[in-house]
Amino acid sequence: MQAIQYQAYGDYQENRLVELERPQVKDGDVLVQMRTVGINPLDNTFRSGHIYLATPDKLPRVGGQTGAGVVVESRNPAYKAGDRVFVAWPGYGLAIDGTWREYIAAPAAALSPIPEQVNDDDAAAFLAGAGYLSGYLALTEFAKFKPGQKVLAPAIGSAVGMETVQVARRLGASMTISTASTTEKAERARAAGYEHVIDLSRESMKDGVLRITDGKGVDVMVDGVSGNLTGQALGSLAFGGTVVVVGYAGGRKAEVDITDIIWKGATIRGFTFSMFKLEQIVAARQALWGYLNEGALQPTIAKIFALSDAAEAVRYLIEERPFGRVLMQVAR
Repeated sequence: MQAIQYQAYGDYQENRLVELERPQVKDGDVLVQMRTVGINPLDNTFRSGHIYLATPDKLPRVGGQTGAGVVVESRNPAYKAGDRVFVAWPGYGLAIDGTWREYIAAPAAALSPIPEQVNDDDAAAFLAGAGYLSGYLALTEFAKFKPGQKVLAPAIGSAVGMETVQVARRLGASMTISTASTTEKAERARAAGYEHVIDLSRESMKDGVLRITDGKGVDVMVDGVSGNLTGQALGSLAFGGTVVVVGYAGGRKAEVDITDIIWKGATIRGFTFSMFKLEQIVAARQALWGYLNEGALQPTIAKIFALSDAAEAVRYLIEERPFGRVLMQVAR
C-alpha cells in the first residue's frame, strides 16, 4: 500500500511517498481503507522536529492524525465491512503510525460512524486540525464556559479560530469574535456567516474587540495564534477573563503588559491534549459528533490534494493559511 512516511526530521520534502505492507488485523481490531485524510499544523511541527515528541526513536513514522474511511475487514462486533467511519486516536502520526496511508488497522475505540448525510470529505474536514476538539475542551474544561459569555478566537480561516467560534455558538455564547489578516478574508468570513470578524489590516485586535463589545471585553479567548497577538489578547479580556493558549502559528515569543493580567484578574492556561484523560477526549468527540449530526457545525474545506502531493499540501496549509481545512484524497 502507499503511505506518507517521515524517515527523518526536516522540511516539507520529508513527507515521502513510500510502499509499505498492508497491515494485518488482530482480534478486536478493524481494517479501514482510508478515503480522505486531514492535515493538522501539528503534523508539520512534528515532522520539522519542533516538538518534544520528535525524538529519534519515533522514526520512521507514517504521518496523519485523522481521516475518514470505510471498513473492509472487521474482527470486532461493533463494525462490519462497508461501514463508513471517522478515524482518530491519540498518538496517531506522532507516537504511532498514523492515517496517511491506504489501509490502517485500528482499535474499535479509534472509530466512530460517519452520519449518512455527511460525505467523506466533510467528515475528514471535521477532524482535520483538531479545531473542534481543541475549542470544545478549551472552553468546557479550562475556561469553564457558561452560556451568555463572549468568546474570542482569532484567525477565522484556521481550524482553532473557525471551529471554536462554531462550538461557542452551539454552547450558547452571546457573542463570538474572530480576526482576519486581510480585508478579503474578513469579507469572505462575514459572507459565510461570521458576523464579528476584525480586519487586522485596518485595526488592532484589541481595538476591534473593545469596539464590538462596547469596551467590556471578552470573557474567554481561545488562542491558536499567539506571538504578537498575545499582549492584545490580554488587553481584550473582561475582568476575570481567561486566555487558553492552544497554538503559536503567529510566533513563540510574546510581549505582554503585566498589569493586564493583574488588574483584570486574568487566567492564562496552556493547552495540550496530553493533559486530558482518554475518557475526556472520547466524551468530547461524542458531544461534537452529536453537534455535527444535528447540523450545528459546518466543516469548511479550502483544498483537497492527492496523497502523492503531501509535501505541497502541508506547505500550502502552513504558508498560505487558507480559509478552511486542507485534505488529501487517498482513495474513492
